[in-house]
Amino acid sequence: MARLYQHRNGSNPGFTKTYDVKKLVRFEILDGMPSAIAREKQLKRWHRDWKINLIEQDNPHWVDLAVGLGFPPLPNP
Repeated sequence: MARLYQHRNGSNPGFTKTYDVKKLVRFEILDGMPSAIAREKQLKRWHRDWKINLIEQDNPHWVDLAVGLGFPPLPNP
């Protein structure tokens, strides 16, 4: 939740801040930080099409899942 808050507010430098990525379209719950880091590294090596297919398996309309976790909806562009 803290990491999601950081992404939504652009408080950490990196890809999400540079490209203004704020919408949560997929997440996984893992056993702990080592598992999460390993999964993130694995996904970073995937092709873009594979990542899109992974998202669309569970969220075909790219709905912002953060709203269901208690975050306010993002303003419309």
